Amino acid sequence: MGRISISKVTPGMVLEADVLNEANQLILPEGLKINDKAIEKLTYYGITSVRVEGVDDDAEFLPQSDPGANTSYSDRLKKTEEYKVFKEQFESAVNEVQGFLSDVVERNMPPDTTGIMNSIQQMLHPPSGDILNVFDMIHNMKSFDDMTYVHCLNVGLICNVFGKWLGLPKEDIDLVTECGVLHDIGKLKIPEEIIKKPAKLTDDEYKIIKTHPMEGYKILLNCEINDHIRKACLQHHEKADGSGYPFGIKNSQMDFYAKIVAIADVYEAMTAVRIYRGSLSPFQVIDAFEREGLQKYDTHMIMTFLQNIADTYMLNRVKLSDGREGDIVFINKQRLSKPMVKCGNEFVDLTKEPDVYISAIL
Repeated sequence: MGRISISKVTPGMVLEADVLNEANQLILPEGLKINDKAIEKLTYYGITSVRVEGVDDDAEFLPQSDPGANTSYSDRLKKTEEYKVFKEQFESAVNEVQGFLSDVVERNMPPDTTGIMNSIQQMLHPPSGDILNVFDMIHNMKSFDDMTYVHCLNVGLICNVFGKWLGLPKEDIDLVTECGVLHDIGKLKIPEEIIKKPAKLTDDEYKIIKTHPMEGYKILLNCEINDHIRKACLQHHEKADGSGYPFGIKNSQMDFYAKIVAIADVYEAMTAVRIYRGSLSPFQVIDAFEREGLQKYDTHMIMTFLQNIADTYMLNRVKLSDGREGDIVFINKQRLSKPMVKCGNEFVDLTKEPDVYISAIL
């Protein structure tokens, strides 16, 4: 057993001891079987060496942490080349979505999605190949105004990853990505003062907002476009239990792709910064899905989505609502929003602390 340089760590090795930073905060727990996500996390936290089972000491190992080791995961992510490239591509794609949607609505141009789909593919396939990391990227770009165009781009990105989680073939993944990008095109027909209103909408204003699915459907009705895209526009606010709008249809009546967009749309809206509030953490959103009732969504789809979202943040450092910080070390399959978090030497089972929740991903 010995300490080795992080450059020599490989997936499958087992940690012999807890990995801590200078502030004595846990980065990874003893006994963890190292995977690619764990190595990525060690890199982000500036850990230069670890103790692993079954190897001899590396005589050239570096100190365990550097002066910046307690920098947040978010700050470290933003310094990576991958993030910088994604951010540049994201800003360009937002402008592309704005021009594309405006052309369709204001100039009656055919909805050619080729350009924006190429941009999305570039964003989702960085040199590292880490597709799951797109959620970290999106969550760290909350300085953007929550415009319809940003929302549509994000929903398209989420739908693409979601389609992979569902095991869909490439052509279906491409189609559901297009559905995500175009799902809210009807909002361009809603007065901007209502879309961007910082206060609670009046009943009349809410009625106007609720017309956007039908408005989007009308815009695309005579376009040469896949009919599933039209239906995603029309049905993305429907619910499996019949409680949605505009028609109150149920799960069996909903378009397959609309069901995917419906989940991605809610998740993105809840994790986005709003004029009247900050963004919610992914686990707060998972909790909202659990409390609202999973019966409102297709059972297989919602469980696949939430399970993968929760798993994405395994080993991430988080902040609890009571101020404690720690690392997610166990995902509770029965209550995905309430994982086990290790805070220092204490294991916090959030299922036993109902008033405490994960307020931020650090």
